[in-house]
Amino acid sequence: MADTHTWISLAELADTFGISTLHCNRVLEHQGWRDRHGQPTPAALEAQAARSHGPGGRSRHTLWNKTICTAVFKAQGYKARSRHQQIRQWAQFLEAMAAGSPSISTTADQMAEDVPQDLVPAVNDQLAARGSRYRIASHHHAQSRHGTAC
Repeated sequence: MADTHTWISLAELADTFGISTLHCNRVLEHQGWRDRHGQPTPAALEAQAARSHGPGGRSRHTLWNKTICTAVFKAQGYKARSRHQQIRQWAQFLEAMAAGSPSISTTADQMAEDVPQDLVPAVNDQLAARGSRYRIASHHHAQSRHGTAC
């Protein structure tokens, strides 16, 4: 039977609700799905809310079930951002990052690595529509995502 679940990183889960990964961690800990070391608990694995790769299920490569986790977040009152809103916000953010600031050491390319892969073409289209010269380089984005599962 094919795996019909969508597995996403913690950053992508947090982005779905427009919250930080730190805040997302707290919600998952409150649910009993992350331990104090940031690893998924046996309850999370049993509920199929998380899957982890590595010896003994312990790894930095944890993915979260988008459907199951979204239901938990919504039950706690969180509202998922629409795809359109995510695209618009990523485009605005990356445009500002590309403009730069002497007080910010992170580059737009580094931040673009956190854009969910399925949003990249739409964010690039939005950047173009806004008149920005910045684009997420697809090969760079795919390469950075390929090296890590979370």
